Amino acid sequence: MILSCQNISKSFGDKDVLKKVTFHINDHEKAALIGNNGAGKTTLFHIITKELDADEGEVAIKKDSSIGYLSQHHDYTSTNTVYDELLVVKADVIRMEETLRQMEEDMKHLTEDNLDTHMKAYHDKMHAFDLAGGYTYKSDIQGILRGLQFKEEDFGKPVSTLSGGERTRLLLGRILLEKPDLILLDEPTNYLDIESVRWLENYLLNVKSAVLVVSHDRYFINKIVSKVIEIDQGNSLCYEGNYEDFIAKKEVWLQSRLAAYENQQREIKHQEEVISKLRSFNREKSVKRADSRQKLLDRIERIEKPTEEKADMQFTLSPAIISGNDVLSVESLAKSYGERTLFNNVSFEIKRGEHIALIGQNGTGKTNILKIINGLIEPDHGCVKLGTNVTIGYFDQQSRVLDESKTVFDEISDTYPKLTQTEIRNVLAAFLFTGDEVFQPIRSLSGGERGRVVLAKLMLSGANFLILDEPTNHLDMVSKEVLEEALNAYTGTVLYVSHDRYFINRTASRILHLDGCKVTSYQGDYDYFLEKSAQDLEQSADYMSKSASATGNVNSTQGSVSASGTTASPVNDSAQTDAKLDWAKQKELQAAKRKRENQLAKTEKEIEELENKIAQLQEEMSKPEIASNSVKLQELCKECDAAQSKLDELYELWEELSEE
Repeated sequence: MILSCQNISKSFGDKDVLKKVTFHINDHEKAALIGNNGAGKTTLFHIITKELDADEGEVAIKKDSSIGYLSQHHDYTSTNTVYDELLVVKADVIRMEETLRQMEEDMKHLTEDNLDTHMKAYHDKMHAFDLAGGYTYKSDIQGILRGLQFKEEDFGKPVSTLSGGERTRLLLGRILLEKPDLILLDEPTNYLDIESVRWLENYLLNVKSAVLVVSHDRYFINKIVSKVIEIDQGNSLCYEGNYEDFIAKKEVWLQSRLAAYENQQREIKHQEEVISKLRSFNREKSVKRADSRQKLLDRIERIEKPTEEKADMQFTLSPAIISGNDVLSVESLAKSYGERTLFNNVSFEIKRGEHIALIGQNGTGKTNILKIINGLIEPDHGCVKLGTNVTIGYFDQQSRVLDESKTVFDEISDTYPKLTQTEIRNVLAAFLFTGDEVFQPIRSLSGGERGRVVLAKLMLSGANFLILDEPTNHLDMVSKEVLEEALNAYTGTVLYVSHDRYFINRTASRILHLDGCKVTSYQGDYDYFLEKSAQDLEQSADYMSKSASATGNVNSTQGSVSASGTTASPVNDSAQTDAKLDWAKQKELQAAKRKRENQLAKTEKEIEELENKIAQLQEEMSKPEIASNSVKLQELCKECDAAQSKLDELYELWEELSEE
């Protein structure tokens, strides 16, 4: 165990943020800390890192363990360049390298008597250098920087010239390169595109460090964690498994807790009625019995009513009129800024009822395409045609569709003047604006609050074509789920840009992938896009391999004819052979990788089955009738020990496969 939090409590004024929060993280374990905005997740991180003192409780960290912490808000400055900033992490390795070079120089001047001792010391230092990653640290730095969206031309930039998001990515890179024993990440995917998040997932899955991550990216959590810790109303609950396991187990827990709460409330009401009746008899004996029952009732640990979060924000999206079947046609669209071309010759069509996600790396121009469709900017080339009776509702990730000078109430009333005050208040209440909150100025709202106002306007618009730019940004998990349900029930047409892969999986029926100057359509959700694009890449590699092979065969037997009609020299046979071998090796490596991945998945399934079996055996052994039966108890203990031994072996195999 590397981290233990026991009964952590923290209040700010009269608000209890954390109430006896308890959980632990094992060595190498990957866990997620989740909860609504304001639940206290970042506060808990600050307590773990000793930036903040808990009112009660204890944080224990394994002795001599190192911690890396990526905060949402940091003051990260440096006088180094981007590349040199990560070189600092490898200062010890660089000094070892310098020592080795000096030892090599010294060898030239040593006598034979001193050479043996020197060579032994040299080989020991080389071994330590190898173990410290001395031969790979430069490629490690470059791999991390590229994985986190830094291009080679960025390596020489001073850190002081970077944007806030770029500094956050660089700080994340530094933490990953350090490989501390415990990594704490607070919203690490906020400034990453989909490809970089996928790279980070693979990195975290393979790193030996324990990881505790706060994130609203459900796909990311689902991919990397084996434990979910939820903070709800200040209390903590732990669930073994990934995010989807958490959803299923939370629903079971919620129903069970709600039933327990209702049963207790019925019992409390019954006892109160009995106590009241006994006191009404006004006899000494009955009063004593009433007092006795009251003491027992006072000692009952009251169950808090569990919150059914989905009931907080609910809305529906309905088109006022039905559009024609052809909703949008984009032809030969192009856009550049100076010498930088975002996209060129982009064409696609959208039909009524389609829910389409436009995805691609940062900087490819996805938001610009949405703005061109909305008429906010002009294309350099190409045209956009809207179909018959198409009305657009636009969600802008910067909330520029809102007037900063207005209040929340005025923003709705000025846009929809026919609504009564009561109707406006009811709409805003559905989006969690109640009481005097409706008179807050737009400029004072958080990103999540602004997003809710835009959603309220979308709901009222009656638009039949929704164009959404990062609609889940700043929304907590519950609000995302509500939006997903509203979009899935919406009968109009949707085109959106999002980095939220879980959201895309839940709501998209088609993917448009913008890659360079090309848009490729995939009829399905995000997981289908991943599978199909990987197949396309493999088929392309096979085609190139066969083409190279065919070209090599023709050239080696026939040569080629020059412009003058004479036969030119055949293509170098050795180069062709090397190319074939490279492709064959690549295919062999791909096959081996797939085999390891399948074995890893099989091992994970066996581990899950054994863990469930052990839990069942332990539950069985705890029953009074078993505990009093020594023969049966011994049989169960023996079975449990055998299962635990097999589980230990599977853990070792899993670690080996993960490292590979």
